[in-house]
Amino acid sequence: MKQALQEAQTAFDKGEVPIGAVIVMQDRIIARAHNLTETLNDVTAHAEMQAFTAASDFLGGKYLPECTLYVTLEPCQMCAGASYWTQIGRIVFGAYDVKRGYQSFKTTLHPKTIVVGGILELDCAHLIQKFFVEKRNLN
Repeated sequence: MKQALQEAQTAFDKGEVPIGAVIVMQDRIIARAHNLTETLNDVTAHAEMQAFTAASDFLGGKYLPECTLYVTLEPCQMCAGASYWTQIGRIVFGAYDVKRGYQSFKTTLHPKTIVVGGILELDCAHLIQKFFVEKRNLN
């Protein structure tokens, strides 16, 4: 999760909503990503989506059942839906997103996906809160 937090910090430094993700397979990071929605002018360029693409490219296939996604914020329903199609083996997230997180919408994950939430929750939440406080103060 600390590596995902580093990605989130990179997003923060770029003026992106600070969410970071890494995908791990056999104790090795195979993908790193952060939000790029502003940079790419693309609402689908979430950290998880970027990480899924990078991991699939690295492995040469679209399924990730032996992988773990570490992400600093609970995935939204779009990213949860994408995780379903990747058949990712495990999702570990930091901060809960009670308004936009996949659990709020009852989005279905792949039945074999294991989920763990709240890892380094305060650190993950703090960076996101800091981003929006600073953004409000600039406007």
